[in-house]
Amino acid sequence: MPKLTPSDELDRLVQWIAQHPQGLAVEALTVAMGDMPRRTLQRRLAALVQARRLELVGLGRAARYVVPSAQSFPAAVSALPQLSVQEPGADYPTEAYVPTSPEGEAIKAYVRQPRHLRKPVGYQQAFLEAYQPNVTAYLPPELRAQLHVLGQSPAAQTPAGTFARDILNRLLIDLSWASSRLEGNTYSRLDTERLIAQGQVADGKDALETQMILNHKEAIEYLVRDPERASLTPDTVIALHAFLSNGLMADPSAVGRIRQRAVGIGGSVYLPLALPQGVQELFGIVVEMAAEIEDPFEQAFFLMVHLPYLQPFEDVNKRVSRLTANIPFIRHNLCPLSFIDVPQQAYVDAMLGVYELNQVELLRDVFVWAYARSCQQYVAVQQNMGQPDVFRLRYRRALGDVVAGMVRAMEPAAEAAVRARIPSEVAEADRAGFTALVLVELKALHAGNAVRFGLRPLEVEGWLARK
Repeated sequence: MPKLTPSDELDRLVQWIAQHPQGLAVEALTVAMGDMPRRTLQRRLAALVQARRLELVGLGRAARYVVPSAQSFPAAVSALPQLSVQEPGADYPTEAYVPTSPEGEAIKAYVRQPRHLRKPVGYQQAFLEAYQPNVTAYLPPELRAQLHVLGQSPAAQTPAGTFARDILNRLLIDLSWASSRLEGNTYSRLDTERLIAQGQVADGKDALETQMILNHKEAIEYLVRDPERASLTPDTVIALHAFLSNGLMADPSAVGRIRQRAVGIGGSVYLPLALPQGVQELFGIVVEMAAEIEDPFEQAFFLMVHLPYLQPFEDVNKRVSRLTANIPFIRHNLCPLSFIDVPQQAYVDAMLGVYELNQVELLRDVFVWAYARSCQQYVAVQQNMGQPDVFRLRYRRALGDVVAGMVRAMEPAAEAAVRARIPSEVAEADRAGFTALVLVELKALHAGNAVRFGLRPLEVEGWLARK
């Protein structure tokens, strides 16, 4: 029998592990591959993980190798890097981290040096000036193409913001939790869901943590509920800051206002621009440049880079950048970027690379992994949604107005009452279908779903009692 080549050995390893859906630990593999030295086996397992043919899950003795399953996700998802677990080393304990490029590794190595070994730097306007919208690209064309495939939603041909509204309940929980977690918030995802859905404050949590979650909820709703708001303008970004910083600023007058004083960044040797007039002017330029970028992924990433780098507000800048980065995805009906499961340390390192080196490669690694992970979360949601009801989408606002108007006027769920309220925007040929749709919604209306039409539970209960 001819001796197996290294390529054959790799294939044999993958095939063997594929027969064990729960995965195999290195000890079991050492026994199974008895003709292979343990060190050789470990090198080949590492190569297969690097090539994304295997995944290493668990830590320590519980660690095992599994074959990634792409059956539940689009091919583009499985083609992107999986979260890696770094083994304990001399400098750092085991930690979750995103797969990094060589450039990203160099940035990480630099920013993890003690502060006294890193050179203090100020705001470099040349970093911004070097970027030309639709000429410069932080994300290579082939990567943007892959992300476009990955982010497609069933609502691609519908009005702007449709997909985000359709998954709003899930997005409120995921993005509020994940973005707050990156700021050190200790709410669990379940606690976040209970707070958002039921108003139940988690036991033992600081009031500021609760406020942070609720602020995210209000800011996301602001962007999603009205597509006209999801436009990239200075006013929109300032409004997001007003929502996100509410009750969290040492100076209440700084809420929703460009900063008027110098600020520092804890743990960094970067000193943001201090002159208020310069901050105001550059803030307008950053948003204007971002609005000119045609590709939604490049636009989102530009915002994640340059809004925190400028630090236009006294605090809450990174939170503002994460929600602002979702504006292009909302407007283009792409999968949103929820930042779910993003390792906090990877995000911090990446931002320090932007602040202190003006290098974006590590943040790009985080962005790509985070978007792939977000899309994985929403694949099941997309599949369960089915095809969008185009008629309902077309008259979504009119439907809500008629239902809310009839309930508040205590009008009966009768065909004649509906016809009397049909707005002019409903085409003559669609009026019969619109009337039937309103009656269906009125029949299904109860206090629990009243919020869909901007109604209070007591209003619906009063209408139901009268009916």
